[in-house]
Amino acid sequence: MSLSPRARNLLRDVAQSLRREPRIEKRRTPVVGEVVAWCAAHDIELGACLTHARLRFDRDLLAQVDDTLAALGEPGISIELRGLTSAEQARHGTREEKSVRESPREHRVLASLPAGAPRTGIAARARDVLDIDWRDISLETFDVLVQVENLDSFYAFEPGIPALSHWPCPLVAYRGDKHYGGGSAKLAEAWAATGKPQVYAGDFDAEGVRIALGSQATHLLLPPLEWLQAHATAGHLPAGQMNAQAVLRRCFAARPAGHPLPAYLSILVEEQRGLKQQWFDHDLILVPLG
Repeated sequence: MSLSPRARNLLRDVAQSLRREPRIEKRRTPVVGEVVAWCAAHDIELGACLTHARLRFDRDLLAQVDDTLAALGEPGISIELRGLTSAEQARHGTREEKSVRESPREHRVLASLPAGAPRTGIAARARDVLDIDWRDISLETFDVLVQVENLDSFYAFEPGIPALSHWPCPLVAYRGDKHYGGGSAKLAEAWAATGKPQVYAGDFDAEGVRIALGSQATHLLLPPLEWLQAHATAGHLPAGQMNAQAVLRRCFAARPAGHPLPAYLSILVEEQRGLKQQWFDHDLILVPLG
Protein backbone atom coordinates (compact mmCIF):
# COMPACT_ATOMS: atom_id res chain seq x y z
CA MET A 1 0.00 0.00 0.00
CA SER A 2 1.41 3.38 -1.02
CA LEU A 3 0.41 6.88 -0.06
CA SER A 4 -1.46 8.72 -2.80
CA PRO A 5 -0.26 12.17 -3.96
CA ARG A 6 -3.14 13.72 -1.97
CA ALA A 7 -2.02 11.95 1.21
CA ARG A 8 1.58 13.00 0.65
CA ASN A 9 0.47 16.60 0.15
CA LEU A 10 -1.46 16.44 3.41
CA LEU A 11 1.57 15.14 5.27
CA ARG A 12 3.79 17.78 3.68
CA ASP A 13 1.41 20.53 4.80
CA VAL A 14 1.29 19.05 8.29
CA ALA A 15 5.09 18.89 8.45
CA GLN A 16 5.30 22.60 7.59
CA SER A 17 2.73 23.47 10.27
CA LEU A 18 4.61 21.42 12.87
CA ARG A 19 7.60 23.73 12.45
CA ARG A 20 5.52 26.39 14.23
CA GLU A 21 3.27 24.31 16.51
CA PRO A 22 3.86 21.16 18.60
CA ARG A 23 0.80 19.33 17.26
CA ILE A 24 -1.83 19.58 14.52
CA GLU A 25 -5.28 17.98 14.46
CA LYS A 26 -7.09 16.95 11.28
CA ARG A 27 -10.67 15.78 10.85
CA ARG A 28 -11.21 12.20 9.63
CA THR A 29 -11.67 13.11 5.99
CA PRO A 30 -11.11 10.43 3.31
CA VAL A 31 -7.50 11.50 2.80
CA VAL A 32 -6.84 11.41 6.56
CA GLY A 33 -8.49 7.97 6.60
CA GLU A 34 -5.97 6.91 3.94
CA VAL A 35 -3.10 8.01 6.19
CA VAL A 36 -4.64 6.08 9.10
CA ALA A 37 -4.96 2.94 6.96
CA TRP A 38 -1.38 3.33 5.71
CA CYS A 39 -0.06 3.65 9.26
CA ALA A 40 -1.98 0.52 10.30
CA ALA A 41 -0.63 -1.39 7.30
CA HIS A 42 2.93 -0.51 8.31
CA ASP A 43 2.57 -1.09 12.06
CA ILE A 44 2.69 2.55 13.11
CA GLU A 45 0.74 2.77 16.35
CA LEU A 46 -1.45 5.84 16.48
CA GLY A 47 -2.75 5.25 19.99
CA ALA A 48 -4.18 8.36 21.63
CA CYS A 49 -3.45 10.39 18.49
CA LEU A 50 -6.45 8.81 16.83
CA THR A 51 -10.07 9.41 17.83
CA HIS A 52 -13.33 8.68 16.06
CA ALA A 53 -13.39 12.21 14.61
CA ARG A 54 -9.77 13.34 14.39
CA LEU A 55 -6.12 12.41 13.93
CA ARG A 56 -3.54 14.36 15.90
CA PHE A 57 -0.15 14.78 14.26
CA ASP A 58 3.03 15.56 16.13
CA ARG A 59 6.73 15.51 15.24
CA ASP A 60 7.20 11.97 16.59
CA LEU A 61 4.43 10.57 14.35
CA LEU A 62 5.85 12.38 11.30
CA ALA A 63 9.30 10.98 12.10
CA GLN A 64 7.88 7.44 12.17
CA VAL A 65 6.18 8.02 8.82
CA ASP A 66 9.41 9.34 7.31
CA ASP A 67 11.43 6.39 8.66
CA THR A 68 8.89 3.93 7.23
CA LEU A 69 8.96 5.65 3.84
CA ALA A 70 12.76 5.43 3.81
CA ALA A 71 12.62 1.72 4.67
CA LEU A 72 10.19 1.20 1.79
CA GLY A 73 12.52 2.98 -0.62
CA GLU A 74 10.05 5.82 -1.11
CA PRO A 75 10.76 9.57 -0.96
CA GLY A 76 10.38 11.32 2.35
CA ILE A 77 7.52 13.64 3.25
CA SER A 78 9.49 16.76 2.33
CA ILE A 79 10.15 15.57 -1.23
CA GLU A 80 7.73 17.05 -3.78
CA LEU A 81 7.48 14.73 -6.79
CA ARG A 82 5.19 17.04 -8.75
CA GLY A 83 6.94 18.60 -11.73
CA LEU A 84 9.96 16.28 -11.59
CA THR A 85 10.92 14.07 -14.50
CA SER A 86 10.86 10.31 -13.98
CA ALA A 87 14.68 10.35 -13.76
CA GLU A 88 14.54 13.05 -11.08
CA GLN A 89 11.86 11.12 -9.18
CA ALA A 90 14.11 8.06 -9.31
CA ARG A 91 16.78 9.91 -7.31
CA HIS A 92 14.34 10.04 -4.39
CA GLY A 93 13.39 6.37 -4.28
CA THR A 94 11.48 3.74 -6.19
CA ARG A 95 8.15 5.57 -6.32
CA GLU A 96 7.07 6.96 -9.69
CA GLU A 97 4.15 9.38 -9.90
CA LYS A 98 3.31 9.60 -13.60
CA SER A 99 0.21 11.70 -12.95
CA VAL A 100 2.24 14.59 -11.48
CA ARG A 101 5.60 14.18 -13.18
CA GLU A 102 6.99 16.54 -15.77
CA SER A 103 6.14 15.27 -19.24
CA PRO A 104 9.18 14.21 -21.28
CA ARG A 105 8.06 16.78 -23.88
CA GLU A 106 7.29 19.54 -21.36
CA HIS A 107 9.98 21.83 -22.79
CA ARG A 108 10.53 20.25 -26.20
CA VAL A 109 9.89 22.08 -29.46
CA LEU A 110 10.44 21.28 -33.11
CA ALA A 111 12.71 23.91 -34.63
CA SER A 112 13.74 24.30 -38.27
CA LEU A 113 17.28 25.67 -38.60
CA PRO A 114 19.88 26.00 -41.35
CA ALA A 115 21.54 22.62 -41.93
CA GLY A 116 24.66 21.86 -39.96
CA ALA A 117 27.55 19.61 -40.88
CA PRO A 118 26.66 16.63 -43.12
CA ARG A 119 25.92 13.37 -41.32
CA THR A 120 27.13 10.04 -42.62
CA GLY A 121 24.31 8.08 -44.19
CA ILE A 122 21.82 10.99 -44.02
CA ALA A 123 20.78 12.88 -47.14
CA ALA A 124 21.81 16.54 -47.13
CA ARG A 125 19.03 19.10 -46.79
CA ALA A 126 18.98 22.89 -46.72
CA ARG A 127 17.47 22.85 -43.23
CA ASP A 128 17.56 20.57 -40.21
CA VAL A 129 14.50 19.87 -38.05
CA LEU A 130 15.54 19.45 -34.43
CA ASP A 131 13.60 18.15 -31.43
CA ILE A 132 15.14 20.45 -28.84
CA ASP A 133 14.57 21.83 -25.35
CA TRP A 134 13.57 25.45 -25.96
CA ARG A 135 15.72 26.50 -23.00
CA ASP A 136 18.78 25.41 -24.99
CA ILE A 137 17.99 27.96 -27.72
CA SER A 138 19.91 31.23 -27.49
CA LEU A 139 17.02 33.60 -28.23
CA GLU A 140 19.28 36.62 -28.62
CA THR A 141 20.83 34.95 -31.69
CA PHE A 142 17.58 35.21 -33.65
CA ASP A 143 15.70 38.30 -34.77
CA VAL A 144 12.18 36.94 -35.40
CA LEU A 145 10.19 33.90 -34.25
CA VAL A 146 8.00 32.24 -36.87
CA GLN A 147 5.52 29.74 -35.45
CA VAL A 148 3.98 27.45 -38.08
CA GLU A 149 0.58 25.98 -37.26
CA ASN A 150 0.44 22.82 -39.38
CA LEU A 151 3.08 20.12 -39.13
CA ASP A 152 3.30 19.41 -42.86
CA SER A 153 3.60 23.13 -43.58
CA PHE A 154 6.28 23.40 -40.91
CA TYR A 155 8.40 20.70 -42.52
CA ALA A 156 8.07 22.42 -45.90
CA PHE A 157 8.49 25.99 -44.63
CA GLU A 158 11.26 28.05 -46.25
CA PRO A 159 11.95 31.28 -44.35
CA GLY A 160 13.90 32.85 -47.21
CA ILE A 161 10.80 34.55 -48.60
CA PRO A 162 10.48 38.29 -49.36
CA ALA A 163 8.07 38.86 -46.45
CA LEU A 164 10.76 37.80 -43.97
CA SER A 165 13.76 39.28 -45.76
CA HIS A 166 14.05 42.05 -43.17
CA TRP A 167 15.12 39.42 -40.62
CA PRO A 168 18.22 37.49 -41.75
CA CYS A 169 18.19 35.07 -38.80
CA PRO A 170 14.67 33.71 -38.19
CA LEU A 171 13.83 31.01 -35.67
CA VAL A 172 11.19 28.74 -37.23
CA ALA A 173 9.24 26.55 -34.79
CA TYR A 174 6.23 24.25 -34.97
CA ARG A 175 3.34 25.73 -32.97
CA GLY A 176 2.72 22.36 -31.45
CA ASP A 177 0.03 19.78 -30.74
CA LYS A 178 -0.56 17.50 -27.77
CA HIS A 179 3.09 16.48 -28.00
CA TYR A 180 4.80 19.84 -28.51
CA GLY A 181 2.19 22.41 -27.50
CA GLY A 182 3.56 22.92 -23.98
CA GLY A 183 7.11 23.65 -25.07
CA SER A 184 5.90 25.84 -27.93
CA ALA A 185 3.82 27.99 -25.57
CA LYS A 186 6.79 28.41 -23.23
CA LEU A 187 9.02 29.38 -26.14
CA ALA A 188 6.49 31.98 -27.32
CA GLU A 189 6.21 33.46 -23.84
CA ALA A 190 9.98 33.70 -23.45
CA TRP A 191 10.27 35.19 -26.93
CA ALA A 192 7.64 37.84 -26.17
CA ALA A 193 9.81 39.01 -23.26
CA THR A 194 12.55 39.89 -25.76
CA GLY A 195 10.29 42.45 -27.45
CA LYS A 196 11.19 41.13 -30.89
CA PRO A 197 8.56 40.36 -33.57
CA GLN A 198 6.74 37.06 -33.66
CA VAL A 199 5.03 35.83 -36.82
CA TYR A 200 2.17 33.33 -36.85
CA ALA A 201 1.96 31.24 -40.03
CA GLY A 202 -1.21 29.19 -40.03
CA ASP A 203 -4.65 28.55 -41.48
CA PHE A 204 -6.77 31.47 -42.53
CA ASP A 205 -9.81 30.29 -40.59
CA ALA A 206 -11.54 31.44 -37.44
CA GLU A 207 -9.66 29.14 -35.10
CA GLY A 208 -6.24 29.81 -36.60
CA VAL A 209 -6.63 33.58 -36.42
CA ARG A 210 -8.13 33.34 -32.92
CA ILE A 211 -5.08 31.37 -31.75
CA ALA A 212 -2.79 34.00 -33.27
CA LEU A 213 -4.71 36.84 -31.58
CA GLY A 214 -4.56 35.05 -28.24
CA SER A 215 -0.86 34.35 -28.52
CA GLN A 216 2.08 36.72 -28.36
CA ALA A 217 2.20 37.04 -32.16
CA THR A 218 2.74 40.47 -33.70
CA HIS A 219 2.00 39.50 -37.32
CA LEU A 220 0.13 36.99 -39.46
CA LEU A 221 1.79 35.54 -42.56
CA LEU A 222 -0.93 35.46 -45.24
CA PRO A 223 -1.49 35.88 -48.97
CA PRO A 224 -2.38 39.41 -50.17
CA LEU A 225 -5.97 40.45 -49.45
CA GLU A 226 -7.10 40.54 -53.09
CA TRP A 227 -5.79 37.04 -53.77
CA LEU A 228 -7.36 35.68 -50.59
CA GLN A 229 -10.71 37.28 -51.44
CA ALA A 230 -10.61 35.45 -54.76
CA HIS A 231 -9.61 32.04 -53.37
CA ALA A 232 -11.15 31.72 -49.90
CA THR A 233 -13.91 29.11 -49.72
CA ALA A 234 -16.73 28.23 -47.34
CA GLY A 235 -15.43 24.66 -47.23
CA HIS A 236 -12.32 25.81 -45.34
CA LEU A 237 -14.25 27.47 -42.51
CA PRO A 238 -15.67 24.64 -40.35
CA ALA A 239 -19.02 25.18 -38.68
CA GLY A 240 -17.47 24.05 -35.39
CA GLN A 241 -15.47 27.29 -35.25
CA MET A 242 -18.44 29.55 -34.51
CA ASN A 243 -17.21 30.24 -30.97
CA ALA A 244 -13.89 31.42 -32.38
CA GLN A 245 -15.74 33.78 -34.71
CA ALA A 246 -17.11 35.68 -31.72
CA VAL A 247 -13.54 36.60 -30.77
CA LEU A 248 -12.87 37.78 -34.32
CA ARG A 249 -15.97 39.97 -34.33
CA ARG A 250 -14.77 41.75 -31.19
CA CYS A 251 -11.36 42.20 -32.77
CA PHE A 252 -12.97 43.48 -35.98
CA ALA A 253 -14.79 46.19 -34.04
CA ALA A 254 -11.75 47.14 -31.95
CA ARG A 255 -9.28 47.85 -34.77
CA PRO A 256 -9.01 51.51 -35.87
CA ALA A 257 -9.94 52.71 -39.34
CA GLY A 258 -7.26 51.95 -41.86
CA HIS A 259 -5.85 48.95 -40.01
CA PRO A 260 -5.31 46.10 -42.51
CA LEU A 261 -6.59 43.29 -40.28
CA PRO A 262 -10.37 44.04 -40.39
CA ALA A 263 -10.46 43.62 -44.17
CA TYR A 264 -9.10 40.09 -43.71
CA LEU A 265 -11.45 39.37 -40.82
CA SER A 266 -14.46 40.41 -42.87
CA ILE A 267 -13.86 37.44 -45.18
CA LEU A 268 -14.14 35.15 -42.16
CA VAL A 269 -16.93 36.74 -40.12
CA GLU A 270 -19.07 38.38 -42.79
CA GLU A 271 -18.54 36.17 -45.85
CA GLN A 272 -17.99 32.93 -43.85
CA ARG A 273 -15.05 31.86 -46.02
CA GLY A 274 -11.50 30.77 -45.19
CA LEU A 275 -8.47 28.98 -46.63
CA LYS A 276 -6.16 26.36 -45.17
CA GLN A 277 -2.45 27.09 -45.01
CA GLN A 278 -1.59 24.33 -47.47
CA TRP A 279 -3.62 26.15 -50.18
CA PHE A 280 -1.64 29.41 -49.95
CA ASP A 281 -0.45 29.36 -53.56
CA HIS A 282 0.91 32.92 -53.64
CA ASP A 283 3.74 35.00 -52.22
CA LEU A 284 2.93 35.80 -48.59
CA ILE A 285 2.90 39.14 -46.81
CA LEU A 286 2.93 40.25 -43.19
CA VAL A 287 -0.36 41.45 -41.69
CA PRO A 288 0.10 43.26 -38.35
CA LEU A 289 -2.07 42.12 -35.47
CA GLY A 290 -1.52 45.03 -33.07
